[in-house]
Amino acid sequence: MSMIRDLRAVVRPALRKPSTPYNGYDTTRDPSASSAVVDCAVYRDGQRVRAVEDTTCLAPREAMRRVRDGGGFVWIGLHEPTEAEFAGIAAEFGLHPLAVEDAVHAHQRPKLERYDDTLFTVFKTIHYVEHAELTATSEVVETGEVMCFTGRDFVITVRHGGQGSLRALRTRLQSDPELLAKGPSAVLHAIADQVVDGYLAVVDAVQDDIDEVEIEVFSAPAKGSPRGVDAGRIYQLKREVLEFKRAVSPLLRPMQLLSERPMRLVDPDIQKYFRDVADHLARVQEQVVGFDELLNSILQANLAQASVAQNEDMRKITSWAAIIAVPTMVCGVYGMNFDHMPELHWRYGYPISMGLVAVACFVIHRTLKRNGWL
Repeated sequence: MSMIRDLRAVVRPALRKPSTPYNGYDTTRDPSASSAVVDCAVYRDGQRVRAVEDTTCLAPREAMRRVRDGGGFVWIGLHEPTEAEFAGIAAEFGLHPLAVEDAVHAHQRPKLERYDDTLFTVFKTIHYVEHAELTATSEVVETGEVMCFTGRDFVITVRHGGQGSLRALRTRLQSDPELLAKGPSAVLHAIADQVVDGYLAVVDAVQDDIDEVEIEVFSAPAKGSPRGVDAGRIYQLKREVLEFKRAVSPLLRPMQLLSERPMRLVDPDIQKYFRDVADHLARVQEQVVGFDELLNSILQANLAQASVAQNEDMRKITSWAAIIAVPTMVCGVYGMNFDHMPELHWRYGYPISMGLVAVACFVIHRTLKRNGWL
């Protein structure tokens, strides 16, 4: 049997587009219907089964009936459903209440769980936020979530957040019947691959921000400008990298399980491609951990430079205080108003004393200048 011709070309990251609910059926007649449903379709032999009434989508109950009657699988996509909106679909497909709760409330850690004959996978999507200049309040990455219920004859995707749309991905998968014929696990792999490819794009963008901060920290400051970089910028970038790390690191183990452990719900031909996803994810994880460590070093270097600059300022202040101490001492001596003082009534006493003060100040200034204090 011929294998998939070019899986990577099919599941490359999609251009993100906002999702909109569909109205292809009457929600008052089908308890599994929901306004949160973005798309619902039956796929048989790799082809999308069109509805007789030529609507864009099928109702979930109608889609499942067609699968049970004629085979294939159903793929339902939802965007931020409420408990009431998801209840009918959960009951129709027998989804576990714990997984349903996680899918509705979101803010979950990336994971892979098995409930009877259903795999529940949570992905964190990452989107790079463009900014003209990195500040102490700049948002660098924006996160979302994609949950995926994978069964023998169904895939249910639940998306949270404005990023990570699966519309373009569905279109590309539909253009490759050979891939879709592999069943729900092909959809699961395509989603995982798109999410991880999105990580790769964000890694490159974050690398540019870190390089910019690093150059500013270690480059010589312009004359008259303060030395060092605002530590708030580095802290903000570090917080954003930490958020990125929380999305990537927990997903590594689930991808390894999908690529290494045989599962009834995952086609053996598709399982081989999960290794590629796991490899890419491992590379991203290494880079993100490296970013965190590099930012620690940059922050420490910036603080050290600020400390050195403060020490230099203190040395200059101390040097000038030493120079001023000479005339202060002389003037203090001659300001003591005693009647019997040497050279008090001498005609040349004033210019000579002023000359000695100037010479002493000059010698001290030259000495401190030569030693690098001024």
